Amino acid sequence: MRDRRHVETGSDELLCHVEGRVAVVTLHRPDARNALTLGMKDALRALLPALADDREVGCVLLTGAGGAFCAGGDTKVMAQGPPTEREPRVAMLRREHEIPAALHRLPKPTLAALPGPAAGAGFALALACDLRVLAESAFVTTAYARLGLSGDYGASWFLTRLVGTAKARELLFTAARVDANECLRLGIANRVVPDASLASDAEALARQIAAGPPIALRYMKQNLNLALVAPLEACLDEEAERMVAGAFTEDYVEAVKAFGEKRAPRFRGR
Repeated sequence: MRDRRHVETGSDELLCHVEGRVAVVTLHRPDARNALTLGMKDALRALLPALADDREVGCVLLTGAGGAFCAGGDTKVMAQGPPTEREPRVAMLRREHEIPAALHRLPKPTLAALPGPAAGAGFALALACDLRVLAESAFVTTAYARLGLSGDYGASWFLTRLVGTAKARELLFTAARVDANECLRLGIANRVVPDASLASDAEALARQIAAGPPIALRYMKQNLNLALVAPLEACLDEEAERMVAGAFTEDYVEAVKAFGEKRAPRFRGR
């Protein structure tokens, strides 16, 4: 039986535990469809670097409590009216934007499991993860146009790279609701699974990834992120550097030995 370790986040609105080398991070405001609060965002911004440094974590799984992933910003707070001062709000939002950036740059694979709707910044958080598994009843929406807003949390950057510029513009301009199967067709979802098995299916995929070679996975993610912004020549150079560096790790020696012995390798991240 795998040991489960509780990770303190400093907030009841964000839960985390580590089991089977998977850190399960749960947005925990089920009564509000896990809409983001300042406390939740502060906790998430502090938690992600800690998980990046945790050698017992091989993969991070982000999900939501109850029947939703995340409704984005808290509309009850938004209903109080627009901010009275521009610059403090700009500075605060830029700090918040460290969260999707941290997910994207985290040196470990990340996976979002969507039990239900993801909207606005909540959808963008899912987009910032490397992989997305959706329950059959889940759906996503950019939502911003309905609120008279242009979008945040990297939604335009992530969407453009996942679905192409024309479809990204359509989804942002119309705030259309996109169901799970259409997400799969568009490439937003990697897998769509029955509602009842979302947690177990997503955790099984996360455990499979977490059992892989930590150093090689980190290099893979760096290569893939670079491929989004760099020309081929730069990508080839970096791939060569990391490929050679990987061949000098203990994990590579173990993998070759395990292949010859017809057994599963035991990676140690060295």
